[in-house]
Amino acid sequence: MNILKNYIFLLIFVGFISCNKEAKLKIIEGNAIGTTFSIRYLDISNLKFETKIDSLILAVNKSVSTYIPTSDISKINKGDSTVLVDHFFEEIFLKSEKIHVETNGAFDPTIGILVNAWGFGPEKSIKNLDSIKINELLNFVGFSKVKLEDKKITKLYSEIYFDFNAIAKGYLVDVVGRLFEQHNIENYMVEIGGEIRAKGLNEHGEFWRIAIENPNEDGSRSFATTIQLKNESMATSGNYRKYRTTTDGTKYVHTINTKTGYATASNLLSASVISKSDCADVDAYATAFMAMGLEKAKEFLNNHNELKAFLIYADENGEIKTFKSANFED
Repeated sequence: MNILKNYIFLLIFVGFISCNKEAKLKIIEGNAIGTTFSIRYLDISNLKFETKIDSLILAVNKSVSTYIPTSDISKINKGDSTVLVDHFFEEIFLKSEKIHVETNGAFDPTIGILVNAWGFGPEKSIKNLDSIKINELLNFVGFSKVKLEDKKITKLYSEIYFDFNAIAKGYLVDVVGRLFEQHNIENYMVEIGGEIRAKGLNEHGEFWRIAIENPNEDGSRSFATTIQLKNESMATSGNYRKYRTTTDGTKYVHTINTKTGYATASNLLSASVISKSDCADVDAYATAFMAMGLEKAKEFLNNHNELKAFLIYADENGEIKTFKSANFED
């Protein structure tokens, strides 16, 4: 009997090895939503995903891209109250609402009117933006001023402008990841513009290893640390590349403070957030941390053990320092 058991175990083990050998690493790379993407997965069925992924990118863009004039979000921003939003828009809206409340308004996709005013959106910027105009525009910011009911958006003010760019990349990562899971692909890594969702193991039988970049403003690339994603999502937000400088040398960053309306940088240079939740969630949290600044981000992390974070900041002397949440493993 023991010989038979050992023989069965051997057959199962050999079968497992042979199945693993058949699983090949597949790589899909390209451009989407104004950035690049890299997708890696292990597959034994030789399924083709390129066309399906392209269709998903088009569908999400049609729903929430402010850079497409005919998208649902663009129509809503222009005042069309007859738009029936799809499930992509609905899920992003509900996630945004939840994280808006959790972060006490630090994450707020209705900041769009100020994103445009500062010159970081698809609409015309406002020259010589002053405190009077900023305060006026802040009247049209606030997630409590919008509602989603029966697939229709209502806005307290017609000027309210949605901008889901701080969560859309992460959400698209999730949508592609779900596609793989629907087709029983258990080992994959989806990266779109630096936002990542990883499941299972890579081709070496290890958890997917990801590098976190240093905040280099000169365009060079170096890495602060590397981590392994264990069925987790990771998103990084930073102001060290996306900013503009005026003729008098004033620097404005793309993360707008939802409380003040200003686009000035905080001492936090980069926030990488990791969690077993969706990539859309960590994408939004990373943006919220940039708006909060270092101390408030650390305080938030103390109350949210489901999140891990690696923060890069400048101290009072301008020196680059790092902070890891207590549960962060590198």
